[in-house]
Amino acid sequence: MGILWRTILPLFAYFITQTIAQAQQKTPFDYVDPLIGTTNGGHVFPGATLPFGMAKAGPDVIGENQGGFASDNSPIYGFSHMHDSGTGGSPSLGNFPIFPFTSCDNNNINNCRFSKYSRATRRVPGSVKAHPGYFAITLESQIQTEMTVTNHTAFYRFTFPEKPVEANSTLRPVVIVDLDDLPNTRSDGNIQVNAQTGRITGNAVFSPSFGSGNYRSYFCADFAGANFTNLGIYSGSRARSDLSVNVKGRYNANPAGGWIQFNAPASKEIVVRVGMSFISEVQACSNAEKEIPQGDFLSIRLRAEQVWRDKLSVIEVKPGGASEDLMTSFWSGVYRSMISPQDYTGENPLWTSDEPYYDSFYCIWDSFRSIHPLLTLLDPHSQTLMVRSLIDIYRHEGKLPDCRMSLCKGFTQGGSNADVVLVDAYLKNLTTGIDWRTGYLALISDAEIEPPNWDLEGRGGLDSWKRTGYIPLDDDDDPNTGTHTRSISRTVEYAYNDFCIAQMAKGIGNMGDYTKYLQRSGNWRNLYKPNQTSSIYAQDTGFVGFLQPRYKNGTWGYQDPIFCSPLLEFTSCYLNPEGHETYEGSAWLYTFFVPGDMETLIRTLGGRDSFVKRLDFFHESGLLYIGDEQGFLKVFLYHYAGRPGLSALRTHFYIPSQFNSTVSGIPGNDDSGAMGSFQALTMMGIFPNAGQDVYFITPPFFEEVSILNQQTGRKATIRNVNFDPTGKNVFIQSARLNGKEYNKNWLTHSFFMGGGVLELVLGSSESKWGTRTEDVPPSLGPFGDRKVRRRM
Repeated sequence: MGILWRTILPLFAYFITQTIAQAQQKTPFDYVDPLIGTTNGGHVFPGATLPFGMAKAGPDVIGENQGGFASDNSPIYGFSHMHDSGTGGSPSLGNFPIFPFTSCDNNNINNCRFSKYSRATRRVPGSVKAHPGYFAITLESQIQTEMTVTNHTAFYRFTFPEKPVEANSTLRPVVIVDLDDLPNTRSDGNIQVNAQTGRITGNAVFSPSFGSGNYRSYFCADFAGANFTNLGIYSGSRARSDLSVNVKGRYNANPAGGWIQFNAPASKEIVVRVGMSFISEVQACSNAEKEIPQGDFLSIRLRAEQVWRDKLSVIEVKPGGASEDLMTSFWSGVYRSMISPQDYTGENPLWTSDEPYYDSFYCIWDSFRSIHPLLTLLDPHSQTLMVRSLIDIYRHEGKLPDCRMSLCKGFTQGGSNADVVLVDAYLKNLTTGIDWRTGYLALISDAEIEPPNWDLEGRGGLDSWKRTGYIPLDDDDDPNTGTHTRSISRTVEYAYNDFCIAQMAKGIGNMGDYTKYLQRSGNWRNLYKPNQTSSIYAQDTGFVGFLQPRYKNGTWGYQDPIFCSPLLEFTSCYLNPEGHETYEGSAWLYTFFVPGDMETLIRTLGGRDSFVKRLDFFHESGLLYIGDEQGFLKVFLYHYAGRPGLSALRTHFYIPSQFNSTVSGIPGNDDSGAMGSFQALTMMGIFPNAGQDVYFITPPFFEEVSILNQQTGRKATIRNVNFDPTGKNVFIQSARLNGKEYNKNWLTHSFFMGGGVLELVLGSSESKWGTRTEDVPPSLGPFGDRKVRRRM
């Protein structure tokens, strides 16, 4: 029996020369640590991936395995080819894991441990190596495992020891392929083994981790490096020489897969190429053959690494003495922001389209706030493709998604927040190939048409929303299906969704819709109870006026303003029938959520001084959990009160105390890069108010940061004068934009499109810069100033 395809030797001198040259100077690529957030609930995927790539190769552990791997010495049961990163509850993907053995006891195939729980193996401490596009780890069996990827194909290299750990055995490597996924959701599957080539193919049906329905996935695995001597399938704990098997039921009830056994490889190496597809096994094999036609592991790894070097090169940083920890944290945050959403173009079996298809929008409730605005800055081409994909999903499924994974509809956590993503892109001039006419129809559909199941898309309670101006506590007017909770959080999110729609309506000249939706954006006021007080441990906080639930007849309900904060039943507000009236946060938090009309909110809460005191208390009392994305904007709301220095002060508290370069260096699960994007934007000094053309200015954490705009080819630079790497000088004293005095505490996207230099003079105490009424960002809602933005 022959080798299917061979490892190419010698290695190209070009790649060796390139590697030596790159090692001489530390680059952004070298600072990235994919292991940040791989323990303590971060759930980050640390394995090999391309930017937004479908193939994501990495180890899978028993334990905290939402991202596959965890840095906690939990045992490894396999290496799988697709993952999501930073997800919250259930693990995701991890289909068809492979696992290598040096041999089986007594060289008997039936003595190999086929089930994931019996084969799971500890790692050699300190053996992990993780870089963009590459991951390696050594198992206690002394098998060194390495992995890299192309777009749809995972590529593994297993290096075996001279002597197996198995009893009474010689080196006779075995590799198995399991019909399984991370959350054990397989409902049926099929696997085939080719006796002539050793190729193993198969497919199975799985369930998404945070949504409805199921999906079928396909794989194609090829092996090289040694002659194979035997092969077959296994079912349960027994191996058979049969060449195919069909299985029903979940993995735990009936584990099954394929196996292949080899003579001892002369080089001690076996490589495995696994193509993936959602279309067919034929397409999975085709993907692998096109992307990795020959088996040079190093060249594939270097190619993947170069893609990442190019992707990161749009940012230039002059550290100015900033610590290695900050540099590592920053570049790792940028990197994690480019793992998802994932490009499944050409792999969508649900409809035929010439448009791109992206998946793992996981979830837009998390990502609209910072991931998509960051991608608009750093990678407008990819963000444009994502917007086109969202619009195409509407075109074929009738609604924009609020969450989507594995070709399935995910659960809606609050409003219709893809509206914010589309409008943010529209306002920031992403136009290439985007059908904005259909995009606007999608926004109007969210605002006006309730879907059959609003747990999965769109908005529920629209009859009440239009009639009463809020979502009632006792809302039962829905003609369709959905969970009747979150009346406070849905009300303020619907209000902001309508605000965003109003901005696009104005942009396309539809002034009737502009007036209508701008008026509806003020509905948050209908749940503001001006005499509501709040206490913590029976001590009055001294602050009065909070959002509260309300019945259809206008009378007030009650939810303790600190309920669902870290101070009171933090985990009691989720997507279940007992989920209460806010989602993943308290009424304290949601009372601050009026992004389109902060002027009115500040006035409602007693004016600037009172607002600042309340916001200080919110940050300092333990009420705010920065590990949830809705906490991000609260760091920068001081800008609207004319106190931008306090926003800067808060950023330097949360970074590095909550965001740093340790394996537990993010405060919550990364949610597909949300934590990373918050960190990256904050450290660059330009946090967005998503859905508006507004960036808050705070001093970068480095002496200078530059961004090269991929649409115009122009570079925008933010430079600190009197920069202090210890974080003492965090207050802006004055600013100059392209040589002219600049007093506004915010920027528009035109600065990044047109390029130029923003120079910030820093000091150790607050100044008058950015404090005047005319210096703060605009409030465009129905009760605010409705100022027309003036482009710089």
